[in-house]
Amino acid sequence: MNLTTFLLFLCIVGSTLVITHWAAQRKQSAHQFYIAGGRLSGLQNGMAIAGDYISSASFLGIAGVIALSGFDGFIYSIGFLVSYLIVLFFVAEPVRHLGQYSVADVVCYRFPGKRMRLAMAAGTFFISIFYMIPQLVASGLLIRLLLGLDYTVSVLVIGSLMTIYVVFGGMVATSWVQIIKTVLLMSGTFLLSLMLLSRFEWNVSDLLEAVKTGTPLGEQFFHPGNYFASPLEMFSLHLTLLCGTAGLPHILIRFYTVKDAVDVRRSVITAIWIIGLFYLMTLLLGLGTVALVGWWRLMAQDPTGNLAAPLLAEVLGGDFLMAFICAIAFATIVAVVTGLVLSATTSLAYDVYNHILRGGRASGREQLRVAKWTALGIGLIATLFSLGLENLNVAFLVSLTFVVAASSHLPTILLTLYWKRFNEVGALSGMISGFLASVLLLLCGPHVMNPENGWIAREPMVPLYHPGIIAIPVGFLGAVLGALLARRPLDHSRFSQLVVRAHTGMEPQDDAGGNGTWRP
Repeated sequence: MNLTTFLLFLCIVGSTLVITHWAAQRKQSAHQFYIAGGRLSGLQNGMAIAGDYISSASFLGIAGVIALSGFDGFIYSIGFLVSYLIVLFFVAEPVRHLGQYSVADVVCYRFPGKRMRLAMAAGTFFISIFYMIPQLVASGLLIRLLLGLDYTVSVLVIGSLMTIYVVFGGMVATSWVQIIKTVLLMSGTFLLSLMLLSRFEWNVSDLLEAVKTGTPLGEQFFHPGNYFASPLEMFSLHLTLLCGTAGLPHILIRFYTVKDAVDVRRSVITAIWIIGLFYLMTLLLGLGTVALVGWWRLMAQDPTGNLAAPLLAEVLGGDFLMAFICAIAFATIVAVVTGLVLSATTSLAYDVYNHILRGGRASGREQLRVAKWTALGIGLIATLFSLGLENLNVAFLVSLTFVVAASSHLPTILLTLYWKRFNEVGALSGMISGFLASVLLLLCGPHVMNPENGWIAREPMVPLYHPGIIAIPVGFLGAVLGALLARRPLDHSRFSQLVVRAHTGMEPQDDAGGNGTWRP
């Protein structure tokens, strides 16, 4: 174990626990726990969104994919960035105006009822759990690799920390953990980028020439086809990323933490700038790894490429810089899983307990108590599952997260917001068809069916690792057919109210004379 790395880990853990203690000492309510009282600024929330979104797979994985596969790795990262355009133009402001604490609030504004809320809560819960477990498994393997700690100990440490942050600090502590993570991540990658460019006297051409000699791919390193087996696979992946982000509940609930639509736009634009600059620097890190570390050394030490950034840091700045980068990777993992725990907690405590079991009559204190116990239970369940999946390939769960979000949540949200003919049957059928299509396609794909290292030793029935190109149209088609085939009267007045409320934040109210007016 590297002592410097361990001490930096302790510094990060200590600082985040101090933040959690500070958040716990404040007078807490359900409003504070779920959305930090709606008091974050656009800049703060944008940094928290970036911290919530940029996972260890992005920080370590994308740099490694670029180092091993070149052009395809960078194209991979573009999908994460461009996805926020859909969020900005179609989803962010309506979600803020229509909801209070959860994504289910948005759909239930138009289709109130227990069935719809239960379906949305179930989707939110499964998406959060599907994403949380691979993050915890990856964190255990990564910390074992970086610190030499046992896998079980590593997972227990991360699981305990994420639970403590949510149970005691709620959204306030979660947001500030994510903001700190963003500051550390951007400063670390910026420092590495400057040190890398200075090695080549700020001449990018010299860097590219060194890359050519540092990889067995040669000139092909800068051409497509090194990572993606087919253009169809690449298109399907990017379609999944593009649509999936707008359906991720732990991202969407962040729009409730600001006071108005102006700060919502500032949040998304801030996040886009941070994520864009981050992936641009990640490109430099991948190229620098090939030029200074060497493709062969990276493959010898870690064939997955996850050690690209730490190895580059070691070459550029020695043990201390490598330890700093490893500590940032640790902070990255903690920030992401904390946001996922809070998202899953909201779906159970607010949607299921308060609205379905208590009919929306639970007091704020009662909701807060149930939310904390729910967060504790979710943290325990996710940690136990992760402990049992050490030796299994859980990469398909990451794919499943984005595919389910893109094929079940997004069609329901978009059609609820923008299609006058849509109804509750269409919303339910779209969610169910998209979810079932995603699960079946992943189970029949090469993540699970693989003659060499799959759970089932046979040829896959579906050749795509990321079947979004099939599942997403199925989700939209299921929603449209369900709406058209359902023989139910349409409530056009409700849709008219939703349109005005979604885009202005105002809703109709009758004055003393019985005349309808629109008020904030």
